[in-house]
Amino acid sequence: MSWCHSTGDILPQFAGTWHVTAVVANCSVFMKMKDQMKSSIATFSFTPEGDLLMKLAMPTLDKCQKFELLFQQTGQAGHYVDAQEKKDLRVVETDYSSYAIVRELHHSGQELNAALQLLMREQDMSPQLLQKFKELIPIAGLNKDMLVVLPKSDQCSEAIS
Repeated sequence: MSWCHSTGDILPQFAGTWHVTAVVANCSVFMKMKDQMKSSIATFSFTPEGDLLMKLAMPTLDKCQKFELLFQQTGQAGHYVDAQEKKDLRVVETDYSSYAIVRELHHSGQELNAALQLLMREQDMSPQLLQKFKELIPIAGLNKDMLVVLPKSDQCSEAIS
């Protein structure tokens, strides 16, 4: 599979709520925290200019940590960068109604951190979909030791609205 896979015009179909159900990443912070992580909730919406607004609510021990990121379109379908061009977000594959696989690259100084996320409209995922996700891990330059399948959580379901 090529990382240049075009998802077509993703704007209307991709918007909405997604559950982050599996993640593989080489970021040292992620590696330290991965065993305590639970499923996060992400919502995607689009500005009139076509830029992507991502809101993320991540369960922590005692609260929901919220993030909001704005990604600008690059002219290539499903490909976005933040204003400083330090984060690169690409929708690798999606059927819009049940799952999406998203790759994120983050430039931090000389270091390049990569993450691959399996997003689901519902928290349940099929073994076949998890297998498809696992097959993309080496293509992303990551290894399966970095994978975490996140336990279900409703902890932040109210925080994202």
